[in-house]
Amino acid sequence: MSLQSLTLSFLALCLSLLSFLTPALPAHALGGPLPPLNQPAPEFTLPTNTGDGTIALKDYRGKWVVAYFYPKDFTPGCTLEARRFQADLPKYLSRNTQILGISADSVDSHAEFCDSEGLKFPLLADEDGSVSKAYGSWLSFISLRHTFIIDPDGLLKATFTAVKPAIHSTEVLAKLDELQGSN
Repeated sequence: MSLQSLTLSFLALCLSLLSFLTPALPAHALGGPLPPLNQPAPEFTLPTNTGDGTIALKDYRGKWVVAYFYPKDFTPGCTLEARRFQADLPKYLSRNTQILGISADSVDSHAEFCDSEGLKFPLLADEDGSVSKAYGSWLSFISLRHTFIIDPDGLLKATFTAVKPAIHSTEVLAKLDELQGSN
């Protein structure tokens, strides 16, 4: 592992740990403007370690999508958050919902992370941060911990910026139930 990789991993770890210890700052102060609710979610196509090598948001028309952005594979908060989404995956599938994890890590890192943690949902590699920026979830060299719920028509229906990894999946499921009940 190079010194730059170790430095980036250390910084991501520090940011993850700080998210447990400090209150969330307003999203617009860190990651930029969030996309507006009830408008089309920003489209994307990103490389992934699953399937044919890329995933586009439009691939999931007709399904709900939970797109969650996170700082770094293998860090404590990100691992906890991914494990919780994985544990609840049957609940999401029963709600016609696809989970997509997005970070600046490489496809190879995502493959190792999925294998290590037994993750059965795709992780997407946003190495240049362009998709994270479109979602107001980019901080210099990593994705911020934000989550977005997108409806089957591609409209952004909910945004989470004050994410606590230990309880986040439960919060997302509750919001998804609320949104699906209002249709």
